[in-house]
Amino acid sequence: MASPSFMQIALEEARAAAQRGEVPVGCALVREGAVIARAGNRTIADKDPTAHAELLAIREAARALGSERLTDCDLYVTLEPCAMCAAAMSFARIRRLYFGAADEKGGAVEHGVRFFASPTCHHRPEVYGGINESECAALLKEFFQARR
Repeated sequence: MASPSFMQIALEEARAAAQRGEVPVGCALVREGAVIARAGNRTIADKDPTAHAELLAIREAARALGSERLTDCDLYVTLEPCAMCAAAMSFARIRRLYFGAADEKGGAVEHGVRFFASPTCHHRPEVYGGINESECAALLKEFFQARR
């Protein structure tokens, strides 16, 4: 089962993203019990719509491991991944996905297109949602309330 410490690392990344004015999503990519990559959203800072926390961490992990396949890696993220990030996880062959808050509007794992349930999806990670859900959801809610 999920280790709360890895989701806490993802939450640290999300808080750092919020302080930079980014949507507070963070993640940690774990292999053999060690964090090999971590990131928070950087779409604004990088002026890159693909600079979601998950993609940044997947890129960093692939470089660190020297492989495009992350078959023995688990990804912890504070928000249910979007379709783009779910596809990247599938292509990277992520073993397990642990996410915090559900995303009814933009999520693509348990909501929306349900990417991993698609018959054209080549790899489906094990999925565990609701990890530290209230803490993850509160961070997002506070971020958006402050901007209204």
